[in-house]
Amino acid sequence: MCRMTRITQYSRGPYTFDVVDSGPEDGAPVVLLHGFPERAASWSAVSDLLNARGLRTYAVDQRGYARGARPRSRFAYRATELADDVVALIDLIGRPVHLVGHDWGAAVAWGLAGQHPEKVATLTAVSVPHPGAFVRSMVTSTQGLKSYYMLLFQLPGLPHYLLRQPGFAHRFLRSAGMTRAEVDTYLRQIVADGALKGGLGWYRSLPLTRPGDLRKVSVPTTYVWSDGDVALGRKGAETCGDWVTGPYRFEVVEGATHWLPTQEPERIADLVADRAGA
Repeated sequence: MCRMTRITQYSRGPYTFDVVDSGPEDGAPVVLLHGFPERAASWSAVSDLLNARGLRTYAVDQRGYARGARPRSRFAYRATELADDVVALIDLIGRPVHLVGHDWGAAVAWGLAGQHPEKVATLTAVSVPHPGAFVRSMVTSTQGLKSYYMLLFQLPGLPHYLLRQPGFAHRFLRSAGMTRAEVDTYLRQIVADGALKGGLGWYRSLPLTRPGDLRKVSVPTTYVWSDGDVALGRKGAETCGDWVTGPYRFEVVEGATHWLPTQEPERIADLVADRAGA
């Protein structure tokens, strides 16, 4: 049975995570996982639309972003740790959830759904395909070139320095499709609040990924990709379905950028609600 009290925080080990819990208290639970460099607030517009359709949403500030969960070591950001953070929330909710992730949040959602299908009623992954499809596309398409920044982010010190500079941040993030207002939000919520090092820790943990972490997903899944995404190419998107054994739907948002939850909230909310049966 779903807990009827609001969840504003929860803990796993020494870390405390912040949650925006909204919508009908008896609504089917939807867990929303943000990407880089954003926080739970990036789901606000989507949450409002899902709440209006009777769904209860839990948007999480994940490890590295929540003020009570900012470990320094890159080993603390391994994929299994990130997924287990969300498992702790699902266990607190007390029933399988409709899991939704964007960008890095999608990567976490893919891993969780593969490792713990009993905890996931449905999956909606936004922008980032299954990690297996992404890794394969790195060597079979131009994805490796698009992902140059992942190599840059492995350097000690320099990425953190550059991404703290407003001028560089505006050039870098606006070239990826963010609006000026969204970059200003990043400077306030990520840089000024001290969440940037934690966000970069997700990238710095990439060399720690194990092949065994890349499991196929059996739960009903919708994958959403935008053809204007400068960071994620068509090859990985089109082969994503190879990693799903359950019911699968592939949706392309034409003419949109990478930042679908903030820039296309109606489309994302419709797809999540459709997958959730709401």
